[in-house]
Amino acid sequence: MAAIGTISASVAPQNALARARERAALVPDLLVEARRIAAAVLSGWHGRRRRGIGEDFWQYRPYTAGETMARIDWRRSARDDHVYVRDNEWQSAHTVWLWADPSPSMLYQSRGASVSKESRAIVLALALAELLARSGERIGWLGMAEPISARNAAERIAARMMMSPLPEKPDFSLVNGRSDVVLISDFLDDTEVLEEMWRPLAQRDARGHLIEIADPAEETFPYDGRTRFVDPETGERLTAGRAEDAAAAYRDVYRARRAELSRDVRRLGWSFTLNHTDQLASEALVHVHQAMTTPHGSAL
Repeated sequence: MAAIGTISASVAPQNALARARERAALVPDLLVEARRIAAAVLSGWHGRRRRGIGEDFWQYRPYTAGETMARIDWRRSARDDHVYVRDNEWQSAHTVWLWADPSPSMLYQSRGASVSKESRAIVLALALAELLARSGERIGWLGMAEPISARNAAERIAARMMMSPLPEKPDFSLVNGRSDVVLISDFLDDTEVLEEMWRPLAQRDARGHLIEIADPAEETFPYDGRTRFVDPETGERLTAGRAEDAAAAYRDVYRARRAELSRDVRRLGWSFTLNHTDQLASEALVHVHQAMTTPHGSAL
């Protein structure tokens, strides 16, 4: 038995190949769940529409002095005392890159959560792929799947997940400044490690959207008495005699980490979304959608 307050030698983490096989077995069910969530929010999802060159009608709007009169819709204008311009919808496909963290810490699931952090991350990524594909966007997975424009993009990405392991780190080599990148993780690494991870993305002037997945127990620290903590990344173990004595300090450090992360991300003009595994995944989808429709340079 480990002594109280000491760190034991590390134990081998779960075999990566075994984890990949378990994930592949779950992907079909996760895709079904992603489609269910996507359908639930679809009524409020209108794509990132804007006026521009295209054939599809978008909207009528009041004529502004200085615009060419050739764009005036005289039939619509004849209905009342105002002059209206007919706008078509911009039809240039946009590229959105996705990535969900496959690291061992994402396997955590407390009694208060309905799913693991990894399951929630994959469901969110596939649901985003489903929704964005319906809006005509090009969807890719960093380091695994190049962007495609297809109605079944989510299904095709899920198929790739079943055949190959998820990339441990996002590969930004194909990302350009006109792209959006969605990174889904618990972001529990040191700040320096995280900054190093997305520095190439910031340098390319692409827009990032971070979704932090958190288990409720990670925030509340509901442990007391003699408790053994195991690091899922290294296998190191720490035994505490009275875990409750560390609760207040732990919560302060945990909240400070998130506040710093959110502040750094918004400073780049990116968006930051928090989603707990005991809450609805659809809440995160709505927030990310709002961030994607916000002009570049504004952050939520």
